[in-house]
Amino acid sequence: MTKTATIPDQDALKRIGAKVRQRLEADPEIYKVPTDKAEIFAVPNFLSPEECRRFITMIDVVARPSELHETAYIEKFRTSYSGNFDPRDPFVKGISRRIDDLLGMNSITGEAIQGQRYLPGQEFKPHNDWFYTDQEYWKLERKRGGQRCWTAMAFLNRVEEGGHTHFTEVGASIEPKPGVLLVWNNATPDGAPNEGTMHAGTPVIKGAKYVLTKWYRTRKHV
Repeated sequence: MTKTATIPDQDALKRIGAKVRQRLEADPEIYKVPTDKAEIFAVPNFLSPEECRRFITMIDVVARPSELHETAYIEKFRTSYSGNFDPRDPFVKGISRRIDDLLGMNSITGEAIQGQRYLPGQEFKPHNDWFYTDQEYWKLERKRGGQRCWTAMAFLNRVEEGGHTHFTEVGASIEPKPGVLLVWNNATPDGAPNEGTMHAGTPVIKGAKYVLTKWYRTRKHV
């Protein structure tokens, strides 16, 4: 059996990765983190201060204890609060479309934008966004759109202390800066899930941290 046949969605991950990579690298205003371990990009001033403030207010409305596949909240792996925004809301829909356009992704492959809030002591320990296909939950996710290909995450506020996004394998710790959109490919250029994208939301020490996240699948998300 070939390597290609053993990795679910590998051809799609390779194809989508190449398309988005070419698009982002062609924009001189987009910064690429200098590493060979993962493809991570930062887009400055993607959201305006007013848009950031509006999302912060919306997160406070929808926030509830975050959940994970196979990982209980009580295990303190992810202790933030989060909630999905209504994708039909005109404001949310407009921002979602801007992210789609930036990446050149079809909107039907995107999950609903999720907002997250971290208060002092709260964190998200090292994890990957892609699905582990040997786990039971993959049976459902495979039918709901397949593997996650790209992640887009926007910082909404400055954090007094702590709350960095730390790519543990890359060795990059990124400080939250309001309006910056962080984008990364969850796969390697050959279409395999990339262990190098392991990242953590480090504990907030002082203040609060607000972010929003949108994940993309290889097929239509349902």
